[in-house]
Amino acid sequence: MQQALDELVKLLDLEAIEVNIFRGRSPDESRQRVFGGQVAGQALVAAARTVDEPGRFVHSLHAYFLRPGDPTVPILYEVDRLRDGRSFSTRRVVAIQHGKAIFNLQASFHDDEPGPDHQLPMPTDVPEPESLPDFKTRMEPHREKLGDWYERPRPIDVRYIGSDPFSRQGNPATSQLVWLRAAGRLPDDPVLHACVVTYASDMTLLDTTVMPFGLSWESPGMQMASLDHAMWFHRPFRADEWLLYDQAALSTASARGLAGGAIFTADGRLAVSVVQEGLTRVGR
Repeated sequence: MQQALDELVKLLDLEAIEVNIFRGRSPDESRQRVFGGQVAGQALVAAARTVDEPGRFVHSLHAYFLRPGDPTVPILYEVDRLRDGRSFSTRRVVAIQHGKAIFNLQASFHDDEPGPDHQLPMPTDVPEPESLPDFKTRMEPHREKLGDWYERPRPIDVRYIGSDPFSRQGNPATSQLVWLRAAGRLPDDPVLHACVVTYASDMTLLDTTVMPFGLSWESPGMQMASLDHAMWFHRPFRADEWLLYDQAALSTASARGLAGGAIFTADGRLAVSVVQEGLTRVGR
């Protein structure tokens, strides 16, 4: 698993090819399109590479997925340095393939400042992550349905609490909880930890929007794709330590689903808030 995580770190280590221009690659996997969390994570890396003020850390990002990414060719990331102020920096990043924008992101960076502290509470009575089966153990009954994807090394260790994407069929719910962490040890760079959590935040959230209808990965004719993604980074965290991802279906209508998530550290601090809207076509 450490090897899979090391490959993710390499994936996020973009090549600088010109001032404000970076090149990223996709893993050598049989995907029809680039995973959205990968593009978001790489775009955040590109933005952060252009922020020169020490200690200025990302506090929010807002992104749109414009076109499916082609996993067989590199992705170019062009960064626009919109503003550098005394306390904040703002960047816009456009990801390009085949001469067209496939994704854009705006991110804001802020100096660490003292202030009052308040947060929503972490859910209680949650089982310890180590007491839950990992992905391969949980999905063993469905390995034939998953095919090669079942055996694929996973850089993010996800532990489902309650239902999983197969057992939800016919069991409506409006929320889900998962524990997640990087499957190994990461360097201490806080930017890398933010980018890894950005990558991981796209893995389960959109599934939440079809849970009220008792739909699962086995539901026929279901088409889902990320449309936009927003994150706010509140407090320090490590992506290689357990994080609780509390996710809720907010609205599903007009073939679009909106879900919100709160990511807590194991000791109860609200680290990140996430909102995502995606395409949710069913039965076509």
